Amino acid sequence: MTKIHKPSSITMFKRAIDNMPLGVADSYRYWGEDNTVFLKSMKGCTITDCDDQTFTDFRLAYGPIILGYRDERIDKEVINTITHVGTISGFSTGLDSDVVELIKSLCPNIEKMRFSNSGTEAVIGAVRTARGFTKRNKIVVVEGGFHGLHDEVMWKSDVDNWDINTQEAPEIIPFGGGIPHNTREHQVSVPLNDFDALDAVFAAHGNDIAAILIEPIMGNCGSIASTQKYMQKLRNICDANASLLILDEVKTGFRVAKGGAQSLYGIHADLTTYAKAIGNGYPVACFGGRADVMDTISFDKNGVTHGGTYTANMVALSAAKATLTVLKETDALETINSVGKAIKALLSRVFTKFGIEHCFAGPDAMFGVHFGSTVPQNYRDWKQTNSDLYTQFALNLINNGVMLEPDSREPWFICEAHQTTDLKWLEQVAEKSMEAAINAK
Repeated sequence: MTKIHKPSSITMFKRAIDNMPLGVADSYRYWGEDNTVFLKSMKGCTITDCDDQTFTDFRLAYGPIILGYRDERIDKEVINTITHVGTISGFSTGLDSDVVELIKSLCPNIEKMRFSNSGTEAVIGAVRTARGFTKRNKIVVVEGGFHGLHDEVMWKSDVDNWDINTQEAPEIIPFGGGIPHNTREHQVSVPLNDFDALDAVFAAHGNDIAAILIEPIMGNCGSIASTQKYMQKLRNICDANASLLILDEVKTGFRVAKGGAQSLYGIHADLTTYAKAIGNGYPVACFGGRADVMDTISFDKNGVTHGGTYTANMVALSAAKATLTVLKETDALETINSVGKAIKALLSRVFTKFGIEHCFAGPDAMFGVHFGSTVPQNYRDWKQTNSDLYTQFALNLINNGVMLEPDSREPWFICEAHQTTDLKWLEQVAEKSMEAAINAK
């Protein structure tokens, strides 16, 4: 049971609120004045806050931790590089090609790559490259996907406030203030797994569609996934219209399979973005794909510009090289999938005991939990799940020592270190948390 009195957290927040908006460095870390979490350490699959409360963590910083916090195999290589090579130089090193060649050995969809420091930067690079290659402007995005914090993709379907009885479709709104309305000019939104909507968009804008941008398994929408037929439809319609297919694998890459989601579908994108699990928590990202498309990045008259001072720094790339080597050469992902499958089974037993209709979306390594009779096929379907019950259940789990995001649009992330989790304890905690959630109704 978490503590009622958290003096260190209160002190930390009072200090932080004078230094940062909302008292946090990232707005999504603000959980209110009384519940914003301040950590002092993390190891394996656990995190410990500044009041010495330890949680088994299924949030995993929104997915980067694929092996475990402070994994010695990764940290050792990073420390060795810092000690004997350096951190940043403004020039190239052999680490650049070491990492790209590792990725190419796992992902046949990649022929050439460029690095960045975050998923946001990777998406910016991929979209700009697609436009440079096709000499077109419009990008088709899919409702429920999240592609970073740059203005053009910070428009969303307002499903939260959508009245399914009176509104045909949710309103498209910005994520907040400061986003100019003209940034929507070249972005078109469609619902996931809707063939007719896709056909309509291409009928209206086909000659100016540079690319479709999609998370094949939506990491900010409860792991609701593209169907196999829809993924094939995307590939076919892009080919028919000389548009590019960009798969945003910032969350799925090197997590759901060694070759990412594309290896599960057997369908390759023209461009792909990666981040998160590629470095087990170190800030590293990249984008790449077809060589002819990537070679648009050049000093030619109409070439695409890409760069960044911290791009391909040695800290990030040494972490990526070590992480990818572990994922390639060990059974870490098999362990993760096995643990995820077992956790889904115990959760299902708990939900069934209390008569809660439920289903899971996505793969074992990052599964979504949805209270309803059928797996949602798109973001609008999510609206019809009992997300309020899930939130109360999740808050109770947190109160009982299990950390996760209290929103069913966020998946449960599993790392290799979760193999040490006491599943009997976890089932008891889940049962206790669900019982309290039901009684609170």
